[in-house]
Amino acid sequence: MSIVVTGATGALGRLVVEELLNQVPAERLAVVVRNKEKAADLAERGIEVRVADYDAPETLASAFHAGDRVLLISGSEVGRRVPQHLAVVEAAKAAGVAQLAYTGILGGPEADFDLAAEHKVTEQAILDSGLPHTFLRNGWYHENYTGHLGTVLEHGAVVGSAGEGRIASAARADYAAAAAAVLTGEGHLNRVYELSGDTAWSLAEYAAEVAAQTGKEVAYSEVPADTHLSILTGAGVPEGFAAILVDVDAAISRGRLAHTGGDLSRLIGRPTTPVAQAIAAALA
Repeated sequence: MSIVVTGATGALGRLVVEELLNQVPAERLAVVVRNKEKAADLAERGIEVRVADYDAPETLASAFHAGDRVLLISGSEVGRRVPQHLAVVEAAKAAGVAQLAYTGILGGPEADFDLAAEHKVTEQAILDSGLPHTFLRNGWYHENYTGHLGTVLEHGAVVGSAGEGRIASAARADYAAAAAAVLTGEGHLNRVYELSGDTAWSLAEYAAEVAAQTGKEVAYSEVPADTHLSILTGAGVPEGFAAILVDVDAAISRGRLAHTGGDLSRLIGRPTTPVAQAIAAALA
């Protein structure tokens, strides 16, 4: 039996692997990747590398073995994830894996925004498969905002259409630690975890924190949804994905990403990373 991480060369996947290496020997781990070369460093550390492509279901036949504990990290290609995820679910079922953990989205079936649609279909497919499963419904990442601090400081503004809505985000590393916990621990089968930060904040508060840490004038600039869309597309974001981001802001305004139920901190055994700490790290 191996603990298997799909998408292991991505930003979240690599953090999950590092967490796992702190808890289990490398020979107990396997990764599923499209590009073997990108995982060369993992192979050098003693991790088994299994090459497969979500878009080529036939390659997934050897990706999983009976008794494996598998983490399906949701694909990055919005709009293509349903067939990709379903191929993984079918391969995992055929192999007889012992656990299929999936990184979905906060709220699950109750999430009423566009980005959640593919996650809902995937969760239902996993339920229909009958596989022992764990749903890791990840909330928003700090990095979704701190990754754009350069632009924020250049313009002196955090631009959005989320109103006074609050966001209970956490660090990507927090979510990785939660994934590692359910893959290595017991009692997580057929469980659902709504994962989010301990504290919810507004974009105005985020802008104020950036201003406080940098000593520069930074404020939240609330714009209408259509203006927000134009700003994003003007910055080079593809229109389809820009529309999804604007829709997420609408969801934030409705409180859909403000949940602070504590599942994440309980799983990782510590408080989640404060957004102020994430801002400081991004500025360092």
